[in-house]
Amino acid sequence: MAKPIKEGLTYNQRDIVELLVDFSAFKDRVEKRFKEVARELEGKPNEHELWVNLYLISTDYSEEFFNKKAKHENVVQKVS
Repeated sequence: MAKPIKEGLTYNQRDIVELLVDFSAFKDRVEKRFKEVARELEGKPNEHELWVNLYLISTDYSEEFFNKKAKHENVVQKVS
């Protein structure tokens, strides 16, 4: 997964392309798996903004989940 955009950081062209590819793949997956959500967003005046917000929520959630999982694995290794 591409690095999420953080305010105040600089990004090169490759980072931006990776982010756009990741966003596009995310949108395609959501449209295939969650057709009702995709239909709800379709045609709204702020459709792109809603997709971006959904993507940012998803990346934040996955980052938080990954961090919790890594922390849990470290605790299990220390106990062993």
